Amino acid sequence: MEVENHTKVSEFFLRGLSEDPELQPFFFGMLLFMYLVTILGNLLIILAISSDSHLHTPMYFFLANLSFVDICFTSTIIPKMLVNIQAQSKAISYAQCFIQVYFFMIFAGMDNFLLTVMAYDRYVAICRPLYYTVIMNPRFCGFLVLMSLLLLFWVSLLHILLMRQLTFCTGTEIPHFFCELAQMLKVACSDTLINIIFLYVATALLGVFPFAGILFSYSQIVSSLMRMSSAVGKYKAFSTCGSHLCVVSLYYGTSLGVYLSSAVTHSSLHNSVASVMYTVVTPMLNPFIYSLRNKDVKGTLGRLLRQGAPCL
Repeated sequence: MEVENHTKVSEFFLRGLSEDPELQPFFFGMLLFMYLVTILGNLLIILAISSDSHLHTPMYFFLANLSFVDICFTSTIIPKMLVNIQAQSKAISYAQCFIQVYFFMIFAGMDNFLLTVMAYDRYVAICRPLYYTVIMNPRFCGFLVLMSLLLLFWVSLLHILLMRQLTFCTGTEIPHFFCELAQMLKVACSDTLINIIFLYVATALLGVFPFAGILFSYSQIVSSLMRMSSAVGKYKAFSTCGSHLCVVSLYYGTSLGVYLSSAVTHSSLHNSVASVMYTVVTPMLNPFIYSLRNKDVKGTLGRLLRQGAPCL
């Protein structure tokens, strides 16, 4: 196959979820339904938090940001998939592919950082309750979100600049349903050593360290709860972490499943199914987890729905 300079490559081809034409209507309907549920659920969470002054606390501030990031996260991937399925096409332009890689890395990284700062918020609330309002003040919370976004902006930009130095073969097929950095490095026709080294370094800094921060926060929380004498106090304190623990388990569990799946099997179908879990299913389930397990959010959503019912 003839190798051309990367600037001459006009498009890539995405393998998609399945090459069976009979399954395409099913995938289209399933993805459209899940995307709409994700958008609606996360918008309701944002609306509930913004409309209720009792929810204007650091924990819910981070939750609203998480819901917004989840909307952006799925919107980076799903609309293009739906267009391709409807048009019976696998093509994605060179520019669109790089844009998708860029924003996917930003929003995936923001999920990591927001889950980490939410764990830190719970640590301060349970282990240092007297200093909670001083430490988790609005300015500091905004600073954490802004700095996370700026860091990811520059790291993702460096990835893109390094990728633009690579060459790709004409007609390159990406063995995935979206443009993912690791999969694109596998199909590049030039040396990717520098890209891979930077990928591992960035993964350690932006993935492993935040997860270690979550584990440390909860180790301190558990240690603090063990020193409490009241069983009711233990339950009440730990119950505020329940929703966050569910989301963390779901997000990191499915993410780990993707990498284990790609390591154990080379089947693109297995890898795609595992990837759907953390790119589509997890953002869709997050609003349900927080609304069903959190009585404050559940109560606010109930009031909003009752107020909107007469207008229907």
